Amino acid sequence: MIDQYKIGFIGAGNMAEALCKGMLSAAGPLDIAVSDLNTIRLDVFRNQYGVEGISKDNKKVVEFADVIILAVKPQIIPEILKDVKDLITGDKLIVSIAAGVTTETIESLIYDGVRVVRVMPNTPALVGLGASGICKGAHATSDDIDLVETMMNTIGSCVVVGEDRMDAITGLSGSGPAYVYTFIDALADAGVNMGLTRVNATKLAAQTVMGAAQMVLETGIHPMQLKDNVTTPAGTTICALHELDRGGFKSTVMNAVEAATKKAAKLGKVK
Repeated sequence: MIDQYKIGFIGAGNMAEALCKGMLSAAGPLDIAVSDLNTIRLDVFRNQYGVEGISKDNKKVVEFADVIILAVKPQIIPEILKDVKDLITGDKLIVSIAAGVTTETIESLIYDGVRVVRVMPNTPALVGLGASGICKGAHATSDDIDLVETMMNTIGSCVVVGEDRMDAITGLSGSGPAYVYTFIDALADAGVNMGLTRVNATKLAAQTVMGAAQMVLETGIHPMQLKDNVTTPAGTTICALHELDRGGFKSTVMNAVEAATKKAAKLGKVK
């Protein structure tokens, strides 16, 4: 499906690179163009991924592409769209991965009727294991959503939600890697405290988190059932879980996601 379209990236940052790499790995050679003022980043796309359509001019990418991916910082979206909006014809799809920028905002900056899909990816996309939320704008079609799902599945997995749930996506999976890194660090610190080397403790902690996550995804068994499967009567695990409960572990994580969700909603209202 992806190979039927010309793909244009405005912005050549890490997330754009991850998506470019994922799509090329999944679909083979593609018609891709990239624009950015940073020539070093453009060289990465040219030399590592064979992208020929390299430019500092966003207009050239917009003219070329059927699907235009906005992979820039949210604060410069208005400036970029003001410069290129006259070139965005009705047959072009806008895909935004700019954090916090609503589809309504993008539509208002271009013209009424433009097809927009918004994506909230996360940083594990850089290793092909991202978790992304997708929502459609007022004029995007089901085919548009199908295309963007296909694209995002090349760098992990994704879910389609209403835009009123995108702040929750930000709070859960967008910021979530930081929570998990903190947990891995805590596990590793505990291992060091109990006599393990830092290298071994970190390796074991990270692999434990990755393995447990894979168990959830592959088995479809509820996490609490998997937890019970590990927890033998009067064993070490139930002692540890008791300490986590006493420290308010689960409620603290829930509060963290809620705080991030509320912050995302607040930032999204800032024009």
